[in-house]
Amino acid sequence: MIKITYYTHSTILLEINNKNIIVDPFFTNNPIIKYNYLEKIIKKINIDYIFVTHAHYDHTIDVEKIYKKFNSIIISNYEICRYFSKKGCKTFSINFGSFIKINSLFYIKYVYALHSSSFNDGSYGGNPGGFIIKYNNKIIYISGDTYVFRDMKYFYKNLFINLSILPIGGRYTMDVKDAYYASCLLKCNNILGVHYNTFPEIKINKNKAISYFKKRSKKLFLLKKEDKIYI
Repeated sequence: MIKITYYTHSTILLEINNKNIIVDPFFTNNPIIKYNYLEKIIKKINIDYIFVTHAHYDHTIDVEKIYKKFNSIIISNYEICRYFSKKGCKTFSINFGSFIKINSLFYIKYVYALHSSSFNDGSYGGNPGGFIIKYNNKIIYISGDTYVFRDMKYFYKNLFINLSILPIGGRYTMDVKDAYYASCLLKCNNILGVHYNTFPEIKINKNKAISYFKKRSKKLFLLKKEDKIYI
């Protein structure tokens, strides 16, 4: 079983076989949460891995802070890992390719995303991407910030994706209708929506979004802070 906790924006926690993975941590300067929220979180849990989909500040701002607290392993593309390695962080770089076994626990694959990637200081963040995570017979797809792209239909080959985590806020990523189309390409009926309502320009109507998926026989999860789902 994989336990998924939603925090804010695109920040989620995956608990797999007693290991904790935080994805795209964005607590500091986040307009919809309290300033000390990260401190509250890290008092309760240990972070073993930090997954980073791309370099934008709303996905990387708290990577170093979490690393320094837990000595976590940062997993991302080569350029992002090199950026954090220069700061003394422990990293494990990957790129688009095959499944990689992590600590004899689970497998990950870094996959394409249609977006951009740079740090606030202008440093190049390499290719933006997403992660496919495989644990026992469970598969999760974390798309990162992206628009729909045709190659999504190849992700499900020889895989059954139990849950797709997709951005739905529009403007910088997919919107709700695009995310539905992506779920069709992925042949996935369970979607966790992220990257919405954090800023005015990605504001959505949650009830309409849930209804849009429901009318098309799919389930859209829009979780409150610290809500959990299991697959």
